[in-house]
Amino acid sequence: MSVHPSLRGAALLVATVLVAGCGSADTTSSGGTGATGDAPSGSGGFPVTVETAFGAVEVPEEPQRVVALGWSDAETALALGVQPVGASDWLAFGGEGVGPWAEGRYDEAPELIETLEPSLEAVAALDPDLILDTRSPATQERHDALSRIASTIGQPEGVGAYQTTWQQQLELVGRALGREQEAADLRAEVEQQFSEAAEANPGFAGTEVAVGAYTSEGFSAYVSGDPRVDFMETLGFVNSPAVQDLAGESFAVSLSEEQVPLLDAPLTVVFPIFVDAAQITGNPLWQSLPAVQEGNALVLEDQTLSNAFSSGSALGTQYALDNAVPLFAETLAP
Repeated sequence: MSVHPSLRGAALLVATVLVAGCGSADTTSSGGTGATGDAPSGSGGFPVTVETAFGAVEVPEEPQRVVALGWSDAETALALGVQPVGASDWLAFGGEGVGPWAEGRYDEAPELIETLEPSLEAVAALDPDLILDTRSPATQERHDALSRIASTIGQPEGVGAYQTTWQQQLELVGRALGREQEAADLRAEVEQQFSEAAEANPGFAGTEVAVGAYTSEGFSAYVSGDPRVDFMETLGFVNSPAVQDLAGESFAVSLSEEQVPLLDAPLTVVFPIFVDAAQITGNPLWQSLPAVQEGNALVLEDQTLSNAFSSGSALGTQYALDNAVPLFAETLAP
């Protein structure tokens, strides 16, 4: 699915903060199968109260028609056995609006809703009894507008736009859906997968890594708090102090041409965003890095794998663990 031209600039802005682009989602087929899938009902009794940055939100009954508007909210609901009737396709997958790690979990594709500025009319037309918006622009105006349609679950208290972690997302969505046990089980499964990957690759422990991106605007670097860096740190890597020293309020920092050498590290990993990987590998600034010359640099050319990181979800994280960890190990191999 193509990225709507009006969102391209906003997408690049979001990408440098947290993610790898925003996709508009045109309205397609109706998700008329209801919200719940075949998984057993969770442990939560209703009503439940979910604490969010916008205050406590009550969900009076087990939701039957869920609209998932936040980044990766749909695949998080799917992972817990609930099929949204409407969803936003932030990474422009098209079809069901989810990555391959979440395919096959819908009985019927959801109605796809715009991302940055969802149509309130389209949302209301789906007659939702719950709206998930746990990772989004996170404005009060957006929350208030959606709350007039149905109970809306925003990000946790103290968490800014797009900064909800996969663990927090699981907790919020699991509680709102009455599937807290399923959420806890999935979190434990992902954490166990991290532990096993770290144990299988002891060389990751304490190794400095620089995690960057390249867009049409040039190079940038991620700092602690970004899901990509958090991923690497959970495996035992240490984010490059030279990059970390640049950290401000954002989880990414733009790099001038003079600052690109800061991406040099024992392991350098860079994500292409809206550009071909050749624009990185053919860039003289990139080629000048010692990490590149010594073979310790990795450009994640596989768009699906890059999207798995960008999803910032439990399922996407599992896909990244399966497919990226071997690449890191190979790049570090003597």
